[in-house]
Amino acid sequence: MKIKRIIVGGLLALTVIVAVSFLVVWHYWSHSPFEISETTYVYVRPDDTEDDILQQLRESAHANTLTGWKLARMAMDFKPHTGRYAIEPGDGILNVLRRMRSGQQTPVRLTIPSLRGMDRLAGLLSNKLMLDSAEVIWYFTDSTFAARYGYSAATLPALFIPNTYEVYWDVTFEHLMERMTKENARFWGDANREAKAKALEMTHEEVITLASIVDEETANNAEKPRVAGLYLNRLHQGIPLQADPTVKFAMGDASLRRILNKHLTTDNPYNTYVHRGLPPGPIRIPTVAGIDAVLNAERHNYLYMCAKEDFSGTHNFAATYAEHLINARRYQRALNERGIK
Repeated sequence: MKIKRIIVGGLLALTVIVAVSFLVVWHYWSHSPFEISETTYVYVRPDDTEDDILQQLRESAHANTLTGWKLARMAMDFKPHTGRYAIEPGDGILNVLRRMRSGQQTPVRLTIPSLRGMDRLAGLLSNKLMLDSAEVIWYFTDSTFAARYGYSAATLPALFIPNTYEVYWDVTFEHLMERMTKENARFWGDANREAKAKALEMTHEEVITLASIVDEETANNAEKPRVAGLYLNRLHQGIPLQADPTVKFAMGDASLRRILNKHLTTDNPYNTYVHRGLPPGPIRIPTVAGIDAVLNAERHNYLYMCAKEDFSGTHNFAATYAEHLINARRYQRALNERGIK
């Protein structure tokens, strides 16, 4: 009996030693920090396997050994949520695993810039978020989808207000659109923009459409209210806008440096030399400065403008066609001298 007690006692002691050793090892490996000096990120997609996640940890967090991950996996039922997860210097594997299991992801700072073309926006969104660019482009061109938010496919660019927003990387496109709708409403509620648009007797979409033309005409923010005032004068007097950027948009070539008569006669609804009034929708997502320039347009009697002959990006303005011809000749002469065709 004495020998039996000794054997049982030895086995118990051995069991305790093994258990304690395991706990020590488990605690060490599961809490040992990743060898990184700055924040890095791991992205979990719906079809990612555990091996896919481990590979990212090896590549992004320089985790040469993942013993801690394997030990930590033994202690919990690991079903990771999709998302973007930050790994901070000093983070241990167990902390990261817990965040993935509970979906505690880190938001993305998504910057919507002023840009030309909804295809470029689709590319930006797919680059920053868990979205497919081809699917996004399809949504952007689908009138039924745009109508859900009160837009047409042509006016949909007016929904997006340039700014930086915090969103989750795995946000669905529908939820992103809902967020953009709220941000759009917030934008129009600030700085009396709604009241100013009503004073101009223009809808939000019309303001943004005109702002997109103003932005294409000049990158000089100080000049934008004057350009906006000129186009408003033309709209109020029923004069075609004759905005060269709309011709470039109609031609599908924003790089055109010299607008020729053959371009001006292009029969396209966006060509404001052929069609009076505003085009069907924005020719780009305009800047906030461009939108506010329309809402706070300068009051004057200018009806014409021409790029300055010094190629500074600003314009000479004129109230009469005769004055405009003088400005235009100076600019044409400068183009010829530089050999620009």
